[in-house]
Amino acid sequence: DDGVMPQTEEAISHARAAGVPIVVALNKIDLPGVNVERIYQQLAAAELLPTEWGGDVEVVKTSAVTGDGIDQLLETVLTVAELHDLRANPDRPAVGTCLEAQLHEGRGVVAKVLVQRGTLRVGDVVVCGTAYGRVKAMYDTLDRKRKYQQAGPSTPVDLTGLSEPPAAGEHLYAVDDIALARQIAQRRAAQLRQRELAGVRPHITLENLYERLGAQDTVQTLNIVLRADVRGSIDAIRKEMGKLRHPEVQIRVLQAMVGGVTEADVHLAHASDAVIIAFNVVPDEAARTLAEQLGVQIRRYDIIYQVTDDLRAALEGMLKPEELEKELGRALVQQTFQISRVGAVAGCRVLSGVIARDARIRVIRDSRVIGDYAIESLRREKDDVREVREGLECGIKLAGFNDVKEGDLLEAYRIEVVRRSFESAVAVT
Repeated sequence: DDGVMPQTEEAISHARAAGVPIVVALNKIDLPGVNVERIYQQLAAAELLPTEWGGDVEVVKTSAVTGDGIDQLLETVLTVAELHDLRANPDRPAVGTCLEAQLHEGRGVVAKVLVQRGTLRVGDVVVCGTAYGRVKAMYDTLDRKRKYQQAGPSTPVDLTGLSEPPAAGEHLYAVDDIALARQIAQRRAAQLRQRELAGVRPHITLENLYERLGAQDTVQTLNIVLRADVRGSIDAIRKEMGKLRHPEVQIRVLQAMVGGVTEADVHLAHASDAVIIAFNVVPDEAARTLAEQLGVQIRRYDIIYQVTDDLRAALEGMLKPEELEKELGRALVQQTFQISRVGAVAGCRVLSGVIARDARIRVIRDSRVIGDYAIESLRREKDDVREVREGLECGIKLAGFNDVKEGDLLEAYRIEVVRRSFESAVAVT
């Protein structure tokens, strides 16, 4: 009866960021006066169009009190899994995710784990984040009196036996022996400690986009988590973001909500390597602290054009720079000299332009390019020089090439890297 709540929007954002199919369970359907059409409208506004309205999102009406729709929900989940060919191999070492963990008096560390692949058994040696140990016992998450000897894919269990409570979201792996698990856990703890002391921030920021992504050849995506003071601000910012279009780079808004930055936003940005844009809002203290710990960047703004200017600059920095060839000059080989321990040196006259020490040289013979080499040394008379201009003579030694002959034409050029803007990039493409 509450409809699409902020936590529902957050769950939708996480599911989209993970790229997994979505099944909506419409709970509390037993309450009188429930307006299903209103909820369908809210789902459609969140870009989840129910199948009853011609979309592709399954919506199942359920009641946790009466049990209505639960069987249909399970059948729908299985059907969607089958349609997307979602499978897991039970005959392999277990892999899972820790949902939460706590210290329990009498039982020690109790971790709630969802097994995702393989089969987890009592007695298995596991490592989960900086925690490790041997599984002592596994219990049903709803009935603590019910024990499991093994748990297959998609089975949640409460397990005991870990050395410390692992963080929520840490992956659990079954390994061969306790020594290996201890070694992995200790190495992770040392790396975590080193990152904390060094202040390492491995996540994407608007300043390091090209360093992180620009060298790749695929279309680059900047993930954004957007928070603003009012819905109108979100609409205006998204409209401006829509103008930043280019075939090589794109912006993907994982979540856009009204209100201050929360810990959930930071976790989403951390999981999807995103930047948080906060417009006329601030993060609460818990979110600020978590962002510093995880290295997630939170950018605060109060003027919309500043948001778009920074995003444009960041996206332009992701564009692969254009390499332009600049011709410098030409030289004619008039005589060659064979010098012991040095090789062939070409005595040349510069016909046009300039021959620079840091230039590349094309060797042209009989109107054909026979090679492309760097200059190993450039001399005028007996002195090493940085460049030789038109009309002057010089000695040139090419790196890795000793077959230079009289009459060869040496063409000097340099590759210049030019940063591209949206306008120039569109013109080039």
